[in-house]
Amino acid sequence: MSKFLNEFKEFAMRGNVLDMAVGVIIGGAFGKIVSSVVNDVIMPPIGWLIGGVNFADLKLTLPTVQVAGEEFKTATINYGSFLQTCFDFLIVAFCIFMLIKAVNKLAKKKEEPKEPEAPKAPEPSAEEKLLMEIRDLLKSQQK
Repeated sequence: MSKFLNEFKEFAMRGNVLDMAVGVIIGGAFGKIVSSVVNDVIMPPIGWLIGGVNFADLKLTLPTVQVAGEEFKTATINYGSFLQTCFDFLIVAFCIFMLIKAVNKLAKKKEEPKEPEAPKAPEPSAEEKLLMEIRDLLKSQQK
């Protein structure tokens, strides 16, 4: 049993698992913020602009069904809630897109050198160095 616990501890303490857990927690909190923005800030003005409609109240009521003299509860299709959830998704997807775009831009800047270096002149070979020394000696003897 202790081997199993040690393996689990090793798995849980790896960096990528911890990073993923933090990401899930922050993502959940971000989702709540986005839902609040959509439900409390974006949708009320849109509903007001189109005639005072509250999107959360938009629904299609299905007819009541009676079976053996017993009447079943009326079912509704809540398409207003669905529309709000779609707006939530679009805003979250847009925010993630912008975040990834910014991260990719920063990564690209790190990869590119800031200033291109001037190409260095190739080092002269041993033979060229020897010829230069001979030339310099001949010049000094002629003077």
